[in-house]
Order: sequence, then structure tokens, then C-alpha cells
Amino acid sequence: MKELILEMEDYAQERNVPIIEKKSIAFIMKYIKEHNIKSILEIGSAIGYSAILMASSTEDAFVTTIEKDEERYMECLKNVKRCGMDKKINVVFQDALDVNLSEEVKYDLIFIDAAKGQYIKYFEKYKYFLKDNGTIITDNLKFHGYVGQSNKIESKNLKGLVQKIENYIEFLKDNPEFDTKFYDIGDGLSVSTWKNDK
Repeated sequence: MKELILEMEDYAQERNVPIIEKKSIAFIMKYIKEHNIKSILEIGSAIGYSAILMASSTEDAFVTTIEKDEERYMECLKNVKRCGMDKKINVVFQDALDVNLSEEVKYDLIFIDAAKGQYIKYFEKYKYFLKDNGTIITDNLKFHGYVGQSNKIESKNLKGLVQKIENYIEFLKDNPEFDTKFYDIGDGLSVSTWKNDK
């Protein structure tokens, strides 16, 4: 599987497909092992890189991953099969904001790594599918060093996106339902857990 992972890294670099940084996925894989996490929901599959690594963290880890881009979805399916992970990873082709999950389904871990401008919407929608002792992890909170520097950005689109990430960070800090820790790992991670008085 190691060779396939390296191939995926090369594919992502050549085609400019954003995949999680190595230090960030190493942190998440360790978190999965240490917290005995079995059910994982990933928002944003891309080519399946992080889903495959999360599913390989432990024997019991099962991942449902959602991707709306058809080309990336097909590439993800192919990679999941090549890695022999099709029994451990369920790939859903849909916009994550349109997916209707069964209310009975609850996850130990929800990993948000899709459209940055929609982070608050993802969080608000999917928190209801989190177990009482579950965790929401979000990636790219530094966004290549731009976060915290939005007043210096000239591009209107980039500035707007960075401001949305900054708003999301404030949303997490002020959230009355969740405790969030921020980690300066990779491109910036947050780990949010339900408050004890839930």
C-alpha cells in the first residue's frame, strides 16, 4: 500500500489536487488509535488519500467519505479499490450540504476538509451526527499562512475566502456547545468536542 500512497501524492502534486499534509494526517491517525475511533465521516474525499490513511489506522476504523466533484470521486473509488479498502471505505458522490443521512447514524469522528467557505455550514449540519463523546476535526485553518493576514490580501476572491476561515475560527472559539483546541500542525487543525454539560 505504501507504493500506492506515494503514487497518490505524486498524482495530487502533478494535478494540483489539494490533499492533507503529512504531519496533519499523522496527527489524525494517532488520534484515531488513541481514542479507539471506529466510525469516521469525511467531508471532502478528493482522491481518497486521507480516507485511505484514516481507514488504515486501525483494524476497526470504517470511513464514509463524501465528494461532489465527479472526476475526484472516480479517482477516489479507483484508489480505494487499489488499496483493498472497499470493505472499509464507503464513497458517496454528492454535495455534502445535500446529503441526507439517517438520524440513527452517529460517528466517533467527523473530519471537515472540503470547500473552506462552507465550514460553518458543514459543522452546523453534521454536529447532529456526532456521538456524545465524538470529535470534529477541521483542516486548513492557517490556509497557507493567509489566515490572520486578510487585510494584506489584494485578490478579492482570496480575501473573501480567508475571511470566511477567520469567521469559522471565531465561530469555534465562541461556540457554546463545543470545546475546541487549535493545533499548529501542517496547515492548521482544530479539534472540537462536545462540552461536558451537553
